[in-house]
Amino acid sequence: MQKQILKISGMTCSACSSGLEKYLNKQKGIINASVNLVLEQALIEYADDLTIDDLNTFVQNAGFKSLGVYDEHEEKKQNHNQLLLILFSLLSIIVLYISMSHMIGLPVISFLNMMTHPINYAICLLILTIPYLFYGFDILKNGYKNLIHKSPNMDTLVSIGVLASFLYSLFGTIMIIRGRIEYVENLYYESACIVLFFIKLGRFIDGRSKEKTKEAIKDLVSITPEKAILKTESGEKEVTLDEVKKGDILICKPGMKVAVDGMITKGASHFDETFITGESMPVKKDKNAKIVAGSLNIDGYIEYKAEKIGRDSTISEIVRLVVEATNTKAPISKIADKVSGIFVPSIIVIAILTFLIYLALGNEINDALTHFVTVLVVACPCALGLATPLAIVVSEGLCAKNGILVKTSETLENAHKVDTVIFDKTGTLTYGHLHISEVFNYSDYSNNKLLSIVGSLEAKSTHPIAGAFKEYTKDKKEIQEFKNLAGLGLTGTINKKQYYIGNHKILTSLKLKNQKIKDEKILAERGNSIVYVIENQKIIALIGVKDIVRENASKVISELKNMGKVVIMLTGDNELTAKKVAKELGISKIIANVMPKDKVGEIKKMMDNGKKVMMIGDGINDAPSLATALIGVSVSSGTDIANNSADVILMNDNLLSLLNLITISKKTIRNIKQNLFWAFFYNVCMIPIAIGLLSRWNIVMNPMVAGFAMTVSSFTVILNALRLKRIQLRRD
Repeated sequence: MQKQILKISGMTCSACSSGLEKYLNKQKGIINASVNLVLEQALIEYADDLTIDDLNTFVQNAGFKSLGVYDEHEEKKQNHNQLLLILFSLLSIIVLYISMSHMIGLPVISFLNMMTHPINYAICLLILTIPYLFYGFDILKNGYKNLIHKSPNMDTLVSIGVLASFLYSLFGTIMIIRGRIEYVENLYYESACIVLFFIKLGRFIDGRSKEKTKEAIKDLVSITPEKAILKTESGEKEVTLDEVKKGDILICKPGMKVAVDGMITKGASHFDETFITGESMPVKKDKNAKIVAGSLNIDGYIEYKAEKIGRDSTISEIVRLVVEATNTKAPISKIADKVSGIFVPSIIVIAILTFLIYLALGNEINDALTHFVTVLVVACPCALGLATPLAIVVSEGLCAKNGILVKTSETLENAHKVDTVIFDKTGTLTYGHLHISEVFNYSDYSNNKLLSIVGSLEAKSTHPIAGAFKEYTKDKKEIQEFKNLAGLGLTGTINKKQYYIGNHKILTSLKLKNQKIKDEKILAERGNSIVYVIENQKIIALIGVKDIVRENASKVISELKNMGKVVIMLTGDNELTAKKVAKELGISKIIANVMPKDKVGEIKKMMDNGKKVMMIGDGINDAPSLATALIGVSVSSGTDIANNSADVILMNDNLLSLLNLITISKKTIRNIKQNLFWAFFYNVCMIPIAIGLLSRWNIVMNPMVAGFAMTVSSFTVILNALRLKRIQLRRD
């Protein structure tokens, strides 16, 4: 299976995007397709036997145009032809003046007077209308294509209305030339012109506003420099990023940005990683530390080895995740999709019935036609189509800008619904920065030699406890037959002696009697995690290591409880240690001594009881638990984002981001509901007026007013969605 994001041209409303999505999902070889109206993209998962050309053909057959594979580094602002819009604005004033000046008491152009020179009047308006048909040809073409493909959309409504007005007016013009001057009162050229103009104006405004929703994504793309300094045998050489190869040694001086992801080989400095993590405080990086493209070098000279370049870089991975998330469908968007699927055909039926009923009641054909066109134009579902995707794009960008990577829009919708929040302890509620606090040494080795043996083994482990022995790894021993023992510890052979290092459960696994329970209890009461050291089936040491509770952890837990969330600590650590940390943080419910597979069972049990569970843990060790929960949140930032199994990644490791995620989720869903309400409310109010049901109270509408009203409704939804950018988030 493969996955690609295609740029799509020609979509104008939710009926377009939902129609294309349905069409793509019906095609052989396409596993799943999700179309985003705002970003004008299609996220397509497809079988290996299909090619990009096949996907482009599918899109074209559906009546749209594929602009190829999305490239975050080539994303440009849409090129709206402002000059053309200005020219047609002036032309629209001329059209309105010629056709309506006599109605509002303005001087009438004598040779275009409809009463004295009807042929001049009719032919002049016909000539002025023809440029509008070319200007709006894309609308007319899309409307026709979508009607042919049985997926009528907004363009279909406009096309039918405009062509009906134009063709009837053309018929009237022919009749005037033939001497039937009474038809001069039945010309609707200005309606066709002004409706097309307002649609174009609306799309221009929409396009400009949509660009603002993507600013956070563009900011991420633009923070990487265009050039790097390459270290060569002959000295320094400035190169473009395309010239950088994996393994190259690059130079970064104070005030410069890191060009690609890499590892420091020489020097040290403080780095500003605000754009990547949302964390404003500079971070110190020394030799062998990982650095991320786009980080600003503040005060030191460094040399670093290029490790991830181009599409493999952290920035590219972040952008890909954000773009994919905005292309996924939030469950709430299904409301708009279902409605738009039946809305357009229903409007066409209503317009035709309105036309026929007016004729049946004895009204003139021009009156019936006016209401027919007005219903079609005023009911265009632009606002309905923008309601959900605009809010999602703004919120996803806001999350990304603040170091919160949300992988799907469904996760964004569900985040505020969780009622149970489960925290892992080590590396989650605590930093995972452990240090050795006490050693009970039962061997003949000195403490330094003992810790050197343990450090040599732990150096091969990825568990957070391994960090406590980092300073004892300089004199590494040669290790053979090394193995990680899931949920227990690790084992290896040094100088033909078999060592096991792990928690108390490793004794059960080895069928050894625990004769050190008293010492274990002492260490546990002092808040230590306990490491057993076993040599050739004999306990030779107990080592106590302590962790540091994360900054803001107690504040976050307090606020979660104030929100009505149940907070639980789920840890593989012993109960005494877990209780000590839980008491410090204000957590009353603890589940301790739990192996990774049992954590999954505990979460499933809660979810089977109807709980909506959010699990916060280590992105590697807690992968099964994170994948099982309704929402899995990883506080393991790292740079290997692609391999993280969580639904949400906190790039800054700051637990306050959890509260920000819930806040953004809650306000996004509220914003979407507001948008949907106003979109529905607009149509409920406008369609009866367009039909003429309120005419006895002099509340009437013509096609030109309908086009303007439709533009205003879309603009209202856009402005409401952009309000999300002003959400007040919690800071340190």
